[in-house]
Amino acid sequence: MRKSLMRMTLRQLQIFNEVCDLRSYSRAAEEMSLTQPAVSLQIRQLEELIGQPLFDYVGKKLYMTEAAEALQRASRDIFGRLENLDMQLSDMQGSLQGQLKLAIESSAKYFVPHLFAAFKRQHPEVQLHLTVVNRAQVIRRLSDNRDDLVIMSMVPQDMGLEFLPFLNNPIVAVAPPDHPLSLQGPLRLQDLEPYTLLVREQGSGTRMACEEYFKEKRVHFTQTVEVSSAEAQRECVSAGLGVALLTRHAVNLELASGGLKELPVEELPLYRSWCLVQAKAKRLSPVAHAFLGFIRSERAQISVLAERFAGQPRVPANAVPGSH
Repeated sequence: MRKSLMRMTLRQLQIFNEVCDLRSYSRAAEEMSLTQPAVSLQIRQLEELIGQPLFDYVGKKLYMTEAAEALQRASRDIFGRLENLDMQLSDMQGSLQGQLKLAIESSAKYFVPHLFAAFKRQHPEVQLHLTVVNRAQVIRRLSDNRDDLVIMSMVPQDMGLEFLPFLNNPIVAVAPPDHPLSLQGPLRLQDLEPYTLLVREQGSGTRMACEEYFKEKRVHFTQTVEVSSAEAQRECVSAGLGVALLTRHAVNLELASGGLKELPVEELPLYRSWCLVQAKAKRLSPVAHAFLGFIRSERAQISVLAERFAGQPRVPANAVPGSH
């Protein structure tokens, strides 16, 4: 191994990772309470030790070089191992400590904090680092090994992943209480076709599940409006801009208060399962391993939580699994 690499410091790698994440020397300096010249000096010293440039400016944008990408992978491994060591040492002292790095699809953000709170009651010294993204971004984070565990639905089958389905995700059609469809009896999906459908952005798991289901049921919506979040969908529905298919977890308060109405569509709810996901070859930290064990062993507690957010009786046994 090059002797120069042995002179790298953990502080230099921390600064380097901050620049990589923010793609800016000035923002990295602000985030780490340093001056920009101090950040520039540390990066320059790293480049001297590596023997190659780490960043290129193209226009006003900062880009990582191939050497930077290799160093970033190595530094993540180093910090991951140190964090794992810290957890192991805490475990030897009889208490589970450390941070759970969890990435979740955006539709799961309504119940996951409550799920973690139940876990934290058993392990009060564990902290949560939660990243909320859409399905496409979750898949990229899995490829980059950015997180301890991931919560998503519709798990891809071609990535060598292990997954544990643990909670059903009911997707329902909603409309304002005064919408023409809200005043009718039992409906079919086809009855929704004449109306504007509010859909999530490309890359959303909910959108993908719905589009596959529409294709299966031979339903086609000619009027659609793309909306970038479940919150925006709710507001657009409330404003009368269209109907939407949303996870019931995202609208349980509005349904309970009467602000929105769940349409009685015979082919709905569409059930998918939330799954806890990891790469098969990934070595879990003690905290991640404990969280996985919690999900496996606390099914009754999770079912009670699910009923709080679904606002409906427990899902029937024939619910569709989280991947296909």
